[in-house]
Amino acid sequence: MFKGLSNIGSLLKTAQQVGGQMHQMSEKLRQRRVTGSAGGGMVEIEVNGLMEVLGCRIDPTLVEQGDRELLEDLVATAVNQAIQAGKQLHAEAMKDLTGGIELPGLHDAMAKFMNPEGEGPGELEDDEEPKNV
Repeated sequence: MFKGLSNIGSLLKTAQQVGGQMHQMSEKLRQRRVTGSAGGGMVEIEVNGLMEVLGCRIDPTLVEQGDRELLEDLVATAVNQAIQAGKQLHAEAMKDLTGGIELPGLHDAMAKFMNPEGEGPGELEDDEEPKNV
């Protein structure tokens, strides 16, 4: 009847270790920086490995042109490029954490751990449409 209790203790210890490693990974990703750019570098967006936007730089000559539509397109392109680079940082960190082993559901669990409030960018399923809020 009590045989399983020793296994539970071992499982809890392992879970605590993994939780600590995930927290460390989250902090490392928060410190890592990547940049997305568009328009030959006229628009640059900086994000960290948690996909938090840290900065936006727009060349003043682009603003002076007064082409709002072009500026909006370039900002969107640069943001998407920066987010893609941030996702790559995240994927590399996950690979390091798991030793290169693909664990089903770990990516989703990490996404929830890194962003427990459900705020910020998320990934859409292939058949899901973006929602305007």
